[in-house]
Amino acid sequence: MLGSSLRRFSKDLAVDLGTANIRVADRSRRLLVEAPAVVAIEQREGASRVFAVGEAAKEMLGRTPEHIVAAHPVQAGRIADYELAEVLIRDCVVRALTNRPIVRPRMVVSVPQDTSEVQRRAVQDSARAAGGREVALVGKAVAAAIGADLPVGGPSAVAVVDLGAGTTEVVVLALGGVLAVAATPTAGRALDAAIQRWAEERRDLELSERTAELVKLRVGRAAPGEEEGTLRVNGRDLHTGIPREVDITTEDVAGAIQPALDEVVATIRKVLAEISPEAAADVARDGLVLTGGSALMPGLARAIQDRTGLPTRVADDPCRATVLGAARLLDDPDALARLAL
Repeated sequence: MLGSSLRRFSKDLAVDLGTANIRVADRSRRLLVEAPAVVAIEQREGASRVFAVGEAAKEMLGRTPEHIVAAHPVQAGRIADYELAEVLIRDCVVRALTNRPIVRPRMVVSVPQDTSEVQRRAVQDSARAAGGREVALVGKAVAAAIGADLPVGGPSAVAVVDLGAGTTEVVVLALGGVLAVAATPTAGRALDAAIQRWAEERRDLELSERTAELVKLRVGRAAPGEEEGTLRVNGRDLHTGIPREVDITTEDVAGAIQPALDEVVATIRKVLAEISPEAAADVARDGLVLTGGSALMPGLARAIQDRTGLPTRVADDPCRATVLGAARLLDDPDALARLAL
């Protein structure tokens, strides 16, 4: 760890390296960068260069010519492309620091709890190559629990369901440690894919990933009966290949995503089956807290509560809970030592 004399000159950073977005915050829990986790690379005559990062790169998805590739460096919460991940982290770190620091920053980076040793090294190497002096890793749901202001150091067990874009992670903590954790790749992207499958099977229409995501955000509900709505979207007819418009309703989306929700609930039940009766009683009393961007889907908390029988609520700032929790750990070396992967 940095000494107290160096700490004054170090602008330490917390990084939430997600499948859909990357967020960077400082020790005061001030959000410095929030950008899509997308990098576009231009390839000409055997040479490559970074063409766009973040929002500009996201706008290129599905629209790039052959010599430009726009991709997500992180898939299902794990680095799929080491070089692009380094580009993404470096770009965000440079934007966060604004000026060249006297001391290279210490970083806490959130990753899925079950990330393999090889993947952990890949994340740490990417962060160090991007300018990190020391790089500690912490589980996403663990950081989210801290960022959601849950009493993770207390004797009562607390449970968090972190619903990101690429993975859903469920964790139960008590006395500053992890009692049980489980993850599933069924998350926000899986909901989008479920909407795409529904359109193909029920309407013979191919929807792009961005259109499916738009449907989810505009009329998506975890259960029918809440603020019913309809959205008209464009897709490609599977038989003719010609663009065609269809209307998709809230009820359509609710039906399409039910299998994905069942998988999330199965993961919750798996974790609860691994903890002691005393810890389970704590969770039954205090319930589940939802974090992550997908937690914002209307009706999701109610749907999970109905299926598990547990009180369920959404954290105050579910999208930023993970990066804010990682930022808190920058100033709590004892907790970081206990919880680091």
